[in-house]
Amino acid sequence: MSSAMSKAKGFKKSRAGTYLSIGTTAFGVIGVVKQARTAHKDSDTLRLLDAAVSAAAIATGLALLLRELKRLGDDDVLLG
Repeated sequence: MSSAMSKAKGFKKSRAGTYLSIGTTAFGVIGVVKQARTAHKDSDTLRLLDAAVSAAAIATGLALLLRELKRLGDDDVLLG
């Protein structure tokens, strides 16, 4: 049981966990695009600014995850 728990905790730092995080972060783009379209249609500057800030946060998050993926290289936590 302890081994299963340590593997579950290590999943977040694994290649598979990082890919999953990238996918879920990229999925957030859909919501931001919808928000931006609605804000543009309604001429709502504040919502448009919020969408831009959210898009920047997503881009930064993806960049951090890609850097982590690059650092992992072939040293996958779940393989060891």
